[in-house]
Amino acid sequence: MRMAGRFGRVACGGTFDMLHKGHRTFIRRAFEVGERVVIGLTTDGFVKKLGKPHPVAPYEERMKELTEFLRREGLLDRAEIVPLSNPHGPAAWNGTVDALVVSRETEPRAREINRLRVEAGLQPLEVVVVDMVLAEDGLPISTTRIRAGEIDREGHLLIHPTTKLKEGETKKHEFTGKEI
Repeated sequence: MRMAGRFGRVACGGTFDMLHKGHRTFIRRAFEVGERVVIGLTTDGFVKKLGKPHPVAPYEERMKELTEFLRREGLLDRAEIVPLSNPHGPAAWNGTVDALVVSRETEPRAREINRLRVEAGLQPLEVVVVDMVLAEDGLPISTTRIRAGEIDREGHLLIHPTTKLKEGETKKHEFTGKEI
């Protein structure tokens, strides 16, 4: 059911580790197109299966950070956070979801979900694709890059942890010109 240019209920999902500018943009877009938003937050068990190239904060920590963000944005009362323990989540079987919000990176997953829905006798979902948010260097902001020390949560470039400066040497940030 579509309401005033928006969907009644949309679903989105993610790990949302080290909630960053890309995550925040993605989540805000879900609330722009949906009156209610079901957010699937990957469980610790599912994170292990994903084989992330870095440690991931525990579910409860990620849940707390996500909830705090939604509260600050005034969106918590329109959100339903559910554990996501598989790649398809409730969108694959829930007949009350009208649309799916995905990142460009996970767009193929939306096609899988719609295939599963049709097989289950449900209507395919409308799919809203959100482009990746780019860091200062033009590459996507990601938790992997943040944990590697390449960028901060806003996409600003940082000195890579393997960069060694001589005693007393300073370096200026490539884009801001500030000393780092």
